[in-house]
Amino acid sequence: MEDRYLTFALGKGRLADKTMEMLDKIGISCDEMKDKGSRKLIFTNEEKKLKFFLAKGPDVPTYVEYGAADIGVVGEDTILEEGRALYKVLDLGFGKCRMCVCGFPGAGELLQRRDKIRVASKYPTIAKEYFENVKRQTVDIVKLNGSVELAPIVGLSDVIVDIVETGSTLRENGLCVLEEIRPLSARLVVNQVSMNVQCERILDIIERLKRVIDE
Repeated sequence: MEDRYLTFALGKGRLADKTMEMLDKIGISCDEMKDKGSRKLIFTNEEKKLKFFLAKGPDVPTYVEYGAADIGVVGEDTILEEGRALYKVLDLGFGKCRMCVCGFPGAGELLQRRDKIRVASKYPTIAKEYFENVKRQTVDIVKLNGSVELAPIVGLSDVIVDIVETGSTLRENGLCVLEEIRPLSARLVVNQVSMNVQCERILDIIERLKRVIDE
């Protein structure tokens, strides 16, 4: 197993940048990734037998579940929505935000009365779980891929379920947070087979990351 690479799948954008910053602190780096003009898809650290690739957030749990990556870093919202079979091993402490029910202030009454409502979201699984199992409220869920804030404004939905960081987009459009579903952050996930096959390497990385997080 000495020659086997350990492969990381990272969510594109800020998540990948923050992850590489954190990994750099524990001696894991990849010079190839520092070339922002590179069109490579796979980045390699030959000395330490490490590979890295960037993927869209929703795809990261899929790569990890099927073993194309040993380790993944992705937002907890994606993990919950995708429901993949993998080990969720570490809260990395960055990428913090909240999953919330949002809408016009008046929509709060519909939630309090538990009226049947229409909910628009990029996260239909999370929305369904919340309204059916927590709220016990009957809802019609509409899956959207773009700016869900538009849905209540044009009358497509009564409320939305979405990630909220600062809330500025909501405020600018007359919307607000009506209920908080749960806090979210970036998570380290591991392929179930890899955790057995490369257990020592993976646990060492986890322990070193924990020390960085606790600093």
